[in-house]
Amino acid sequence: MIPRYARPEAAAIWSPETKYKIWFEIEAHAATAMAELGVIPKSAAEAIWAKGKDASFDSDRIDEIERVTKHDVIAFLTHVAEIVGDEARFLHQGMTSSDVLDTCFAVQLVRSADLLIEGVDKVLVAIKRRALEHKFTPCVGRSHGIHAEPVTFGLKLAGYYAEFVRAKKRLETAREEVATCAISGAVGTFANVDPRVEAYVAEKMGLAVEPVSTQVIPRDRHAAYFAALGVVASSVERLAVEIRHLQRTEVLEAEEPFDPGQKGSSAMPHKRNPILTENLTGLARLVRSSVVPAMENVALWHERDISHSSVERGIGPDATVHLDFALRRLAGVMERLNVYPENMAKNLDRLGGLVHSQRVLLALTQKGMSREDSYAAVQRNAMKVWRGEGAFLDFLKADPEVSANLTAAELEAVFDLDYHTKHVDTVFARVFGDA
Repeated sequence: MIPRYARPEAAAIWSPETKYKIWFEIEAHAATAMAELGVIPKSAAEAIWAKGKDASFDSDRIDEIERVTKHDVIAFLTHVAEIVGDEARFLHQGMTSSDVLDTCFAVQLVRSADLLIEGVDKVLVAIKRRALEHKFTPCVGRSHGIHAEPVTFGLKLAGYYAEFVRAKKRLETAREEVATCAISGAVGTFANVDPRVEAYVAEKMGLAVEPVSTQVIPRDRHAAYFAALGVVASSVERLAVEIRHLQRTEVLEAEEPFDPGQKGSSAMPHKRNPILTENLTGLARLVRSSVVPAMENVALWHERDISHSSVERGIGPDATVHLDFALRRLAGVMERLNVYPENMAKNLDRLGGLVHSQRVLLALTQKGMSREDSYAAVQRNAMKVWRGEGAFLDFLKADPEVSANLTAAELEAVFDLDYHTKHVDTVFARVFGDA
């Protein structure tokens, strides 16, 4: 992960200290279960907990041992034995490294998902407040980046709110799917470890039992998890890109917060750049970069190989920590977003009323003109406006074919802005309920 884009709470999940604590808990819980089954002495399980639960596992010492063993779990167990003493020989009875690694990975992904869900909640709170604030603030809607028809800024934000509601559901589903424990031993047959041990460890670690593990937890679960993160990152980027466009000098309908003392450019003192949302666009790319490797991890050889291991050591912390950071940053941007209704109104009128062209088209067809003739009449007058020759309404009133079908008063009526906002309440009720 990149420390610049990492919150301490998210990064701590992936620290060596946290990892080794989880490893110890998995091993110690398994020892307790084995003691209850009579596989190992109860006194040994008690001693393991007593001597290890508050221990500080020395990552430097573990690394030193691993340089000899070339095996991280063995290095850890060797270090635990240095702390626990003779009873440590009863650890890891019938287990295999993947039992520890995969169960730990599940715990870390679950904890990360919890932070991500909290982050989405913060985004939702910020978007909802601003959407309600600007429920009827008119602005131009754009298709292909070109002025289309009037909308409201609140309606824009309502769409993003609904998208992040879906994002939360995706994360909740991903969390549930990846939250499984495997303590099944070599090639997953339970030949040397009782399935009841797995059930006990799963309960203690807050996980479900993996129905069939082949020494590893099936990686389709992880692929779905990282795919969900990728989709959420794309939603972050979509809102970020919208803000970046709206902040352009020629548009300036909304703008990121710009704090006292902040500098926009090392060369140009006047600059106020959309650096936060540009950063969010970049972070979204980083998160999505984990999706394809996670998909490729699904196809392991036979019961297991470790081609997935190096991938997950990278994408686990990278994707979760960076998305966590992005969600919190996005929530802050939306909470403090500068909105400029005056510029929205100015831009809405920029094309001299062309945003009402569809209403004129429909009005003509309702008066008896064919759609083809109506379209041609509206378009020829619209093109004059595009060329900067005058106002749309004036051209329509002066057009003999148009004026033969629509009076001046009728034409003026179809330029009513409120017509386009009459169903905003309906959409808001769908998105926000009674809010």
